[in-house]
Amino acid sequence: MYLIIACSKREKSNSRLLAEAALQEVESLGHEVELIHLREYPLPFCDGESAYADPNVAILGEKIARAEGVLLACPIYNYDINAMLKNLIELTGQNWQEKVVGFLCAAGGSASYMAIMGVASRMMLSFRCLILPKFVYATEKSFTDNQIRDENVQERIAELGRSLVRISTAIRNHP
Repeated sequence: MYLIIACSKREKSNSRLLAEAALQEVESLGHEVELIHLREYPLPFCDGESAYADPNVAILGEKIARAEGVLLACPIYNYDINAMLKNLIELTGQNWQEKVVGFLCAAGGSASYMAIMGVASRMMLSFRCLILPKFVYATEKSFTDNQIRDENVQERIAELGRSLVRISTAIRNHP
């Protein structure tokens, strides 16, 4: 089972559109996939103590632990991932151990295209995640009328979905 996590609080966010397109791609490959909208799972701020006992932390941690691979669809704010995604990773920590992880990023402009590298390297070092090197980065110019209009972005989403399945399957089947 694969997991796609939409990390925006906004109901009509561009990162949500990326997540929904990735869901269709992975499903079209014949695989079970679940799309989670973080806004539907209110999480406490990670305090290093009691926040870990929150029921939504347990639910999301279990889903992440069971997933063969995870795609994270997040907005980029101030040259970094949004706080919701950072908080999720902090709260669910070891559930990310050795996961195949890919990123779908929505940003206002092109200047933040390397913003994902900080969290990617932290996930590699802390949890030994295998980060898919070709991620999706889309600017507001890629979207019109609540739809993805950029064919290049759509192709990159398809390629990311195929890579997620191919690489996580190879790892699972390796003795």
